[in-house]
Amino acid sequence: MTDLNDENSPEPAQSEQQPAPARPEPEWPRESPMVSDPDIAALVAGLDHLADLPVAEHEAAYGELHDALLQALNADVPSREGHEHGAA
Repeated sequence: MTDLNDENSPEPAQSEQQPAPARPEPEWPRESPMVSDPDIAALVAGLDHLADLPVAEHEAAYGELHDALLQALNADVPSREGHEHGAA
């Protein structure tokens, strides 16, 4: 059986080599994505502060955003002809 710390080995054991690289930091977007609907843009703008929140709070933030977007996107809005979407 080969010993992991063989004294005759020219290379040091894994634990003696360079330390593990630091965890990479996420690359946060510099600007919010372009959204044409002002109501949706206002909701998505809440993501601008996500980087300031502890990671443990990200799930709740995304959940709240999901619910708000779902409500906004499912709302009946008047069409250009003055009729509500989905109306017969």
